Amino acid sequence: MSWTGFLSPSWAWLFLLIIPLVIVYFLKLKRPRFEIPSLVLWHSVINDQRVNSPFQRFRKHLLLWLQLAILLSLILAAMQPFLRGGPGSGNNLPILVDCSASMSAIDTRGGPTRMERAKERITELIDAALPGRICLIAVGAGARQLTEFTNNKRILSEALDTLTVRDVPGNLVDGLRMAQALARRETIGTVTLVSDGNFPDLQETADGQKIARVDVELPFKLRFEQLETDAVNMGITAFNARRQSAAGAANSLTPWDVFVRINGSPDDVTSGEVLLEQDGQEVGRQPIALEAGQSKRLVYSLQTSGVSRLTARIVSDGFDGLSSDNTAYLELPVSRSLLVWCDTDLQSYRHALQVFPDVTVYPNDNASGQPDVYDLAITETTKKANPNLEASVRLVIGAIPEDLAQLVTTRSGNSPVVDWNRSSLLLQHVNLDSIEIADEPVRGDDVLDQNFREAGYEILATGRSGPLVLARHAPGRQAFYLLFHTDRSTLPYRVGFPVLIKNAIDITRHAAGLAEVRGQPTRVLAPRLLDRNTTYTVAAPDSSTQTFRTGPDGLLSGVPAPRVGIYRISEDGSEVARVGAGVLDAGESSLASADLIEPRDEELRVSASTTQIDTDRPLWPTLAWIAFIVLLVEWWYFQRKTIRVSG
Repeated sequence: MSWTGFLSPSWAWLFLLIIPLVIVYFLKLKRPRFEIPSLVLWHSVINDQRVNSPFQRFRKHLLLWLQLAILLSLILAAMQPFLRGGPGSGNNLPILVDCSASMSAIDTRGGPTRMERAKERITELIDAALPGRICLIAVGAGARQLTEFTNNKRILSEALDTLTVRDVPGNLVDGLRMAQALARRETIGTVTLVSDGNFPDLQETADGQKIARVDVELPFKLRFEQLETDAVNMGITAFNARRQSAAGAANSLTPWDVFVRINGSPDDVTSGEVLLEQDGQEVGRQPIALEAGQSKRLVYSLQTSGVSRLTARIVSDGFDGLSSDNTAYLELPVSRSLLVWCDTDLQSYRHALQVFPDVTVYPNDNASGQPDVYDLAITETTKKANPNLEASVRLVIGAIPEDLAQLVTTRSGNSPVVDWNRSSLLLQHVNLDSIEIADEPVRGDDVLDQNFREAGYEILATGRSGPLVLARHAPGRQAFYLLFHTDRSTLPYRVGFPVLIKNAIDITRHAAGLAEVRGQPTRVLAPRLLDRNTTYTVAAPDSSTQTFRTGPDGLLSGVPAPRVGIYRISEDGSEVARVGAGVLDAGESSLASADLIEPRDEELRVSASTTQIDTDRPLWPTLAWIAFIVLLVEWWYFQRKTIRVSG
């Protein structure tokens, strides 16, 4: 490898300018006119003729050589030469910047945040790496490319100034995969990661080292620039509530048990108080003291008469390094019965539903009071009555989804259950042994389980010739398909049938938030059912707004929530809902730091480093200065000569 190089060798065509410069000196002859008293001076005429001959004019012509030196220096400066540095140098340098929640931590009281220290470190890396091309990539819950590869310091500095911490867990894998994608179109030898080392799922070795394992193959050398960390922290890592009893009469109070889990620093003792607020009023306060690495769950009991908003806060007794995980939010819904649609022909299902309290089955005699949206819909096929009813959970009996018509069909015949997923929420504690099924689902030729997975379905039970039960999960929606009709099987006469119905009820209660409610973590807001085909504005805690539109199903989904705080959803300026989001991540609250990053190839382990890397040194500023100095010398020399002659 050569010791120097050029970033812009295409400017070498400027060397052609030397030709017209030399031609000018070939053709140009300055003959001053003098009156002379003697012919002795005619000897100078002979000398002039000699000078006008090719290549003789260069002799003793200082002005030409000075102008050539200036031109060559400017051309080389335009080509941006550089001296190669150590083995870590490279023309293309992606810099991954950790902007997860832990980067807002401060390690000393009143000191800078980790992000502020990271920006100072990155500025040093940029100054040292120029004129090489640099690409900045922000790594939070995902990876964002802040700049293309550039050596424009202004662009890099502006991108770095706009970078802020997001209150989300870090996703190192996404950052490395983006760098991996860049390496497919650019030559990349080294990637630099600037982080505090707080990565998800850290594993501790027998010698006490913490390792972050990433399932990525690295086609480049990864340099881990780790920030020094020494923060003490205590944070809320879980916030949920469970209803104590079934819903009572209208306007009655509903008792709830509220659970708040607090995690402390892995190496320090922490203490403080945990406050619980209900609709802005303090309803509970408990002291807490944690040993190093300890976690505790606090329980509060309260009652609600309608929608109630809870806020949990930590008040630390001492220094607390991370403030964003000290607050969490929870919304308790109105206590009500479960709304279930069940086709009138499914008498076995309607009979089984009658024994469950707080379940209202439709259609019923009160036709005028039927809701537009149900919690659970149990239907035979989509071609039966009320095919377009809306429900968060759907149980379809004896129907094959239209998008699977090419993968599986049914035929008459006995189909025993070969195997089923006993850990599935729908089939847990359901014994399907010796069930006789008259409808036999048959998969097509060369159709594999992978084909169903690629279509978005999970196989929960399998028969002799094909799948029997399928599940499909989407944001805010769950659907379960029994590809055989239970009325043409012995399942309704088995103990497992009411257990199956109970499992469907439990799944629906959790989906509707009527049994247990969990706090909303940052990253993405949970899907919310609103009006169909309507535009909504979501205002974030930092006052920024975004506009979203619901589809025909009325589902508002995919709303990013990168900040801790309250998100307000409004329609035409009128607030229709609000959601509070908290960090709720044990890994971020621990502020633990990795000592090693281990990619898929264990031989390429990356250790944390705090030393400065070797980088290429630019030469074009030096050449530009040389051209400027030569120009000054030329000007001084000929100005001095002119003054002497005139004197």
